[in-house]
Amino acid sequence: MINKRLLIKNLLAHNDENSFYDKKRKIDISEKEGKAKFLKHICALSNSNPKNNSFIVIGVDDEDNNIVGVDFFDDSKIQNLINAYLSNPPIVQYENIPFPHLPDDKVVGLVTIRPIGKITSLRKNIWKYYGGSVFFRDGSMSMPKVFDIEIKDVNSKIVESIEAHAQNNIEYTLDGVFDFMNKRKDYQPQYKVFKEYFVLCWAGQKKYVKDETFFSRVDIELVNEQVRLFFSTLDEVSISYDDDSFKIVEYVSLGLQNSYKYYPLEETIIQFGNNANYHIDTKLLFQPPQFDKKVLHHIYNANNAILEKLKKGLTLTSNEEQDLKNLPATYLICYLNLFHEAIDKLNESRPYLKDYSEEMYLTFKESLRILRKVKYS
Repeated sequence: MINKRLLIKNLLAHNDENSFYDKKRKIDISEKEGKAKFLKHICALSNSNPKNNSFIVIGVDDEDNNIVGVDFFDDSKIQNLINAYLSNPPIVQYENIPFPHLPDDKVVGLVTIRPIGKITSLRKNIWKYYGGSVFFRDGSMSMPKVFDIEIKDVNSKIVESIEAHAQNNIEYTLDGVFDFMNKRKDYQPQYKVFKEYFVLCWAGQKKYVKDETFFSRVDIELVNEQVRLFFSTLDEVSISYDDDSFKIVEYVSLGLQNSYKYYPLEETIIQFGNNANYHIDTKLLFQPPQFDKKVLHHIYNANNAILEKLKKGLTLTSNEEQDLKNLPATYLICYLNLFHEAIDKLNESRPYLKDYSEEMYLTFKESLRILRKVKYS
């Protein structure tokens, strides 16, 4: 089993990007340009490495290889995005890798691209790239090329060596468990060994609602691979497990006019096998709440008025400041109730909410996360 933190260190030891490895300070697939560039790199790395895995490391400074981290990214539907835009799509996995020196809410993103032995191309137009385009790596650059020659396998032995030097051992596992237990000691950390091989650690603040136990500020890590499987500071989560599996059900709080309700968002089941393998199944549970259209029109217009005042740098009234706290979530509700322009307004609000306060920007990112899950299901 590969220790993903060690794998990233081994990749970074190559210093420069090349035909099997790319590094990014960050990616943003919520915007068309960012999505297009991400798809281009996936396409190029897959085509340039027909016999071996290739990688993108996210959260690394380009200038000095400094690991600065990015927000936890829930990738459960990223393969759907790849399948929607690429012909002969490779198998793509996005994993969140914690590093000891990073803040709790930051990780390094590791994208692993597994080719399927066929030429990958864009299925349709996106941003400035045309459908049918084929990309390859030219050194550290992803470039469009005409495919007319057989690709030489030049990276398999190098990648095989890098992965071999990133194998986990019992020392890494024990160190990972102790690190987690110490770091999360204020949130009732626990661990369980599955199939005498896998070690899962989790922690969170307990909350009891009608004889049911929920958790907030949840952190869940598969220590063998140094992979963070789940992290949230906002949601309520239920956790259950047996000897073979670990189940997480995530809930989100949505509502209008100080009347809120928890809605199940997604179920994740980690199934552990006897053959030292595991797989993760996710199932979207979310059913968008429906509200009275007249009430929504009023809220939508009020949100737009607040957004215009933010754009002009005007001072908000006390009531508007209260409404601002719910602006991302109410724009999301409007969009889910077929106010199609609400998503554009939500995206417009990003820089103003970011400047307003860190708390407001967190609620904005949470609304985008819910939207992404719904959209790519």
